Amino acid sequence: MKPSPYIAIIPIILLIGLISLTVSIFGANSIDGGSQISMLFAAACAATLSMSIYKMPWKIIEQGICKSIGNTSSAIIILLLIGMISGTWMISGIIPTCIYYGVQIVSPQMFLVSCCLISAIMSVMTGSSWTTIATIGVALLGIGHALGISSAWAAGAIISGAYFGDKISPLSDTTVLASSTSEVTLFSHIQYMLLTTIPSFVLGLIIFLIAGFTSFNDNAVMIDEVTQGLSATFNISGWVMIVPIIVGVMIVRKVPALITLLVASILAIIASIIVQPDVLFNIGEGNMVKGIMLTCFGHTQLDTGSVVLNDLISTNGMSGMLNTIWLILCALTFGGVMMSTGMIQSITSVIIKWVRGRVSLVSSTVFTGLLANIVTSDQYLSIIITASMFKGAYKKLGFEGRLLSRTTEDAVTVTSVLIPWNSCGLTQATILGVPTIAYMPYCFFNYISPLMSIFVAIIGWNIKKVTLNQIQGNHK
Repeated sequence: MKPSPYIAIIPIILLIGLISLTVSIFGANSIDGGSQISMLFAAACAATLSMSIYKMPWKIIEQGICKSIGNTSSAIIILLLIGMISGTWMISGIIPTCIYYGVQIVSPQMFLVSCCLISAIMSVMTGSSWTTIATIGVALLGIGHALGISSAWAAGAIISGAYFGDKISPLSDTTVLASSTSEVTLFSHIQYMLLTTIPSFVLGLIIFLIAGFTSFNDNAVMIDEVTQGLSATFNISGWVMIVPIIVGVMIVRKVPALITLLVASILAIIASIIVQPDVLFNIGEGNMVKGIMLTCFGHTQLDTGSVVLNDLISTNGMSGMLNTIWLILCALTFGGVMMSTGMIQSITSVIIKWVRGRVSLVSSTVFTGLLANIVTSDQYLSIIITASMFKGAYKKLGFEGRLLSRTTEDAVTVTSVLIPWNSCGLTQATILGVPTIAYMPYCFFNYISPLMSIFVAIIGWNIKKVTLNQIQGNHK
């Protein structure tokens, strides 16, 4: 029996209330346990309502939870490897070298624009926002810190650029998923997305440019403090940049992400042994092997003589990702219960009933994509839900499948990182060390995109109705 929308909305209201309460009590430390409890309570509420009112068998709910978590098992391993990279790329001198030269090249006024463009180029090449942010993104954040740029502003610029590339790159798994689920060819999907993506990105760049010239000034004292501290602590050498070059080649050759990230860590360990042996001995208290192991999985802290720089180069390795993984598992448990009990489908079916024309169709798709991101905490599942739910409505009203695929990406891919308990929001907040709520206001591209999708629908720019035969022909 399909749950009533009035019943299905109860766990979501409970979740939002509990998360709000947790954040008000614990602040940025809410992911240390409070948010996890909130997720599990909301999941328990959904399961209890389904079992008591609709006689839903527990076995079906349990299978839904297992399926939800199982679909992201590789992402959890990727998170651990990203944690290892954050440690090894710092201690090997890769990120310190980028920061050392970067602060001397980039001006504070142009930093945010440069940051956004570099992240966008890297993400288009890799097809991965996660890889981009975990590597060049961390280095850019360090450069911004040294230039006196707010970490929230810098993170917003990095994320805006990274998700621009993630959205339009033919190598991106979300791009492929959105096009295939909507039954649209990949490059037709990408080409159509440019009509909303390019204007959104340009608007974001303009905002970053204005902010750079009105809010940030040269900070020569901070730059000198950072460069002197880095050169005194690490052997600043261009040779360590061989590692990211090799990793870049692997990415271009489409080597699987798990292999690429593991090789990136191993190469960084080798570089640290060759170039930074004193640093490893320092971390390992005279034992290089211990230093290597701590770099990979534990907390590292070096004394550079600068309190600001000490915080900047400290790392937590794999252990730093454990709270994120813990919360993702709890979030996926909630999403699995909501999916298996039919509650999310019940809520979205109400939304579809209000669809009457082009604007309401696109607006409903955007709202559903955002709601799916909030409820399921997973962008891949949200893409599948959104595209699958609206596929029939687009065909019925005579709109192209590429309008559905574009709107789905505009709504889901870029907004996932704005939700504190979504796997994307959690991951980027952990990698960059900036809470989701802190960087959210500055991710201009990410929330301009869904609004741009609705605006384009209102003016009807290049949105055409097609016959059933044309739709079928586009899918061949």
